[in-house]
Amino acid sequence: MNAAVVPSPERRGFRARPYLFALLLLALGIVLAWGGLSLMRLGGSPNYLLAGLAVIASAVLVGTGRRAGAKVYGVMLAATLAWSIWESGFDGWALTARLAAPTVLGLWFLMPWTRPKLAGDAPWSWPTRIGIAVAAPLLGAALNAAFGTRPVDPLFQTGMAPVPVATMAAVPAQQQVGDWASYGNDAGGTRFSPLAQITPANVGDLQPAWTYRFGPAPTGAPRSLQVTPIKVGDTLYACTSYNDIVALDAETGHQRWRYRARTDVSGAPHGACRGVSYYPVPGATGDCAARIFTNTIDARLIAVDAATGKPCQDFGHNGILSLQEGMPKSPKGYYYVSSAPTIARGRIVLGGWVFDNMYWGEPSGVIRAFDAVTGRLSWAFDIGRPDRKGAPPPGETYTPSTPNSWAPMSVDDKLGLIYAPLGGAVLDYAGHARRPFDDAWSGSVVALDAETGTPRWKFQTVHHDLWDYDVASQPTLVDLPMPGGVRHALIQPTKRGEMFVLDRETGKPLYPVTEHAAPTRGAVPGERPSPSQPYSDAMPSFRGPLLTEQSMWGVTPLDQLWCRIAFREARYDGPLTPPGFTPNIVSPGFLGGSDWGSVSIDADRHLMIVNSNRMANYIKLIARATADKMGIAPADLTKTTSGEGAGYAALKGTPVAVKIYPFLSPIFAPCQAPPWGNISAVDLVTGKLVWTHRLGTARDSGPLGLSSMLPFRIGVPNMGGAVTTRGGLFFLAATQDRYLRAFDTATGEVLWRSRLPAGGQSTPMTYLSPRGRQMVAVAAGGHPMMNTRAGDYLIAYALPAKAK
Repeated sequence: MNAAVVPSPERRGFRARPYLFALLLLALGIVLAWGGLSLMRLGGSPNYLLAGLAVIASAVLVGTGRRAGAKVYGVMLAATLAWSIWESGFDGWALTARLAAPTVLGLWFLMPWTRPKLAGDAPWSWPTRIGIAVAAPLLGAALNAAFGTRPVDPLFQTGMAPVPVATMAAVPAQQQVGDWASYGNDAGGTRFSPLAQITPANVGDLQPAWTYRFGPAPTGAPRSLQVTPIKVGDTLYACTSYNDIVALDAETGHQRWRYRARTDVSGAPHGACRGVSYYPVPGATGDCAARIFTNTIDARLIAVDAATGKPCQDFGHNGILSLQEGMPKSPKGYYYVSSAPTIARGRIVLGGWVFDNMYWGEPSGVIRAFDAVTGRLSWAFDIGRPDRKGAPPPGETYTPSTPNSWAPMSVDDKLGLIYAPLGGAVLDYAGHARRPFDDAWSGSVVALDAETGTPRWKFQTVHHDLWDYDVASQPTLVDLPMPGGVRHALIQPTKRGEMFVLDRETGKPLYPVTEHAAPTRGAVPGERPSPSQPYSDAMPSFRGPLLTEQSMWGVTPLDQLWCRIAFREARYDGPLTPPGFTPNIVSPGFLGGSDWGSVSIDADRHLMIVNSNRMANYIKLIARATADKMGIAPADLTKTTSGEGAGYAALKGTPVAVKIYPFLSPIFAPCQAPPWGNISAVDLVTGKLVWTHRLGTARDSGPLGLSSMLPFRIGVPNMGGAVTTRGGLFFLAATQDRYLRAFDTATGEVLWRSRLPAGGQSTPMTYLSPRGRQMVAVAAGGHPMMNTRAGDYLIAYALPAKAK
């Protein structure tokens, strides 16, 4: 061949130009640069604009076959590394969002078929590359140390404490050690069991003992199974989401009887039955001497014989009461009771769940007590008519749109008090129509006289709630050794993430509560946000650090950029920023903080176990005229499965409607950095944090709703609660990844886990079987909001005989 026509190495590289790769780089660079410019105009970081320009330059050089394209890309990657460490330190998940995608893309330059053409192999290049690789993280670390600022996490605001020394707590005399007779085990909702057969030393041997399948649900029934069974004697009792009741042999899981509630499931697509209640009628024998109660998603109260499952004929009408009596007329599915009935001094006490944010005038939040034998109304606590204890007279109803109590209640039988957590007045995000008594009682925990329903005291956890911060957790009753002697305490977790510790006799705080100034900027005309809000500064707070642009996240730099722009476009003045006509961020969002899973108590150590969430919401109010043109109207739940808290809500009867959704990127990744779920322990005697860990892995979550299969602990959203045992363990499912886990109570470390066939959005329980085996039971049915697999499983675990 003539030497004059032999292509040079540079010419060969030019002929092998990777046009497609260059076009990919160009497209990414343009998106980064354009988005980065938008972010800079909002006052945000210039990094994306600079990185985008560098990627565009690299694309042009690559497209023309020049080796400088790889060098430009490499310098951009090194600069991004330094910037990432400056912003987020060495947090692995934060760095992954910033660096993983550009690093993987940059590997193309090092492929064997690419490197000789575009990356080159000059001897001087390797020291240069090594120098850049070393200098970039060092520069980032130096900038982080000198200029980096991290919002203080209020979880640590009271400091850290060592693990408290365990002392043997007294078990209530009426509580059978091996039973689990109430939703929270005891009437005070501690979710503590004195069983100690399963310990940190042998929990690794735990294995399934039996599995029960509830069977196919009726068409249209809620796709969830949130029940915590109860166990009395040798029988477990549980309910389905459509309110069938089953009685199971506690040893084998075999069905003894099943009561088919024949519930009308139309209109309740997201309903729940979290538990049933057991009541032995004093002195009674024969049929219905002991009864099981359930409240249904079509607003009935049902009593059946605990031995046979047959309806109790002396209760209501053939064992059934309608809970719609005296209630304002409302569309199907707008009112029912989801939590287990509360039993106090021979009465069944019920609040109610209300399908919120539809219209002013929705069902009442009245709390009612019914005689456990006859079903007759004993008393009613109607916030709008506190003087009236009976049913409304003909032509009248209980007061519409009052704060409702949908979460589990607790009882102190000695004091004769029922503790009811209250939500907000029905329209969460607009307070225009609220009356003085709505604002006075909204977002409170109230102590009611068990005999009369008369309120003894109340404590408000949020003033003029505009954020869906209803009190969703069961009040937990504990006796605490404090200066001056043992105090009868009530712990009230909240969606806000604040933990209020009160004297349950008086409602006065045992740990100080301080009023802090609250933001009011951006509220719509006619709204009246409270200028201050209560904070429990002497306890750890689970609300999470203040959000910043730097704390925005994403699977890739592109969706992280989107989240940064969305953050800059929104109003966010910290916790309790009021909704307005411009978007605003609410953190924590409607999952909490703490939700209906509440907390669990190690009574021997006075240690509180808290599983919490850190997921923000994005909210925007819409003027009524605009909302009407858009066709935003109260939902017909017989025709739609759209759930409360997602998308648009009408708020009819006020000047606004609302658009609300979780703060997610376009590929459905959270916009705020992980963790989104934590597990923590708090010493209730000192008010200090003992330990905290990220809760759950990325195994069953990921972008676009797909499972990433990544086994790494990231801290995922969770829904459900924990059970704590004297054996030094606590058990928790709840997480978005499908595991039941056993944790060491002293350290929070996971000692055992078992893969569940469906999402475990429920609270486990533990009991002693008739043959003397400690069993741990959990329902696995999934939940649509958590995007977990649906199922119909109740699974019990125990140690094999040799491991006991």
